[in-house]
Amino acid sequence: MTVRTNYANGEPCWADLQTPDVAAAKDFYASVFGWTYQDFPTPDGRSYAQAFMNGQLVATIAPQGPLQAPGTPAQWNIYFAAADAAALLDDATRAGGDVQFGPEEVGGTGVLAFLAPPGGGTTGIWQAGTHFGSHLFNEPGALAWAELSTPEPQAAVGFFQHLFGHEVTEYPQDDGGSYSTLLIDGGEVAGVVPAEESEEASWQVYFGAADIRGAAEVAVQARGEVIVEPDEHPADGSLITIKDPQGGILSLIQVN
Repeated sequence: MTVRTNYANGEPCWADLQTPDVAAAKDFYASVFGWTYQDFPTPDGRSYAQAFMNGQLVATIAPQGPLQAPGTPAQWNIYFAAADAAALLDDATRAGGDVQFGPEEVGGTGVLAFLAPPGGGTTGIWQAGTHFGSHLFNEPGALAWAELSTPEPQAAVGFFQHLFGHEVTEYPQDDGGSYSTLLIDGGEVAGVVPAEESEEASWQVYFGAADIRGAAEVAVQARGEVIVEPDEHPADGSLITIKDPQGGILSLIQVN
């Protein structure tokens, strides 16, 4: 197990879940991953939970905000590390993106913002303070990958290149399109894929799992749903996509 202590500018560093039922979500993901938790109060009298894997901080489960309509499904959010969030938002506007929130200081833990590239896809931005991101990466129960599905993939790739200086690799697909990966120092850190027709842009968040099939069985037993089954003979590693009881969708990748 390799413990992370920092993330490079433009590298996915953190994921959190906003959910209508924090307690139920905690139970579900404890079953799937074996997470343990530490609870903290929110200013409005509710609480959020930090999730730990083998004693290392890996995610947060938080209540939905007051502006979210009742019945809104839970949602996983992805955050990219930024050296300077305020400067990044200025660049985002010049590059044709949409600044949705921030920058806002979050105590001494860091600076938070949300933006979207051309074509959409809300993207969290995190400038580290005392909190730099997940203490584990590409490990069981920890953030492992992020993938943007968008109707404007090339515009989105160019946007992130402008913001972070990502290198790009294109993988041709059987349907004539391509799967783009964003790289830092030669290492792939995230993917961009064309959205299906009429599909809105969104990020898919991936966590590692030591046993994909076991995780699928546990998710169903815990009242979740498997919406993408594991391949019998995967060419590029096995993955599944699950939906938690509050509607949060998360993919799992097989990791050692």
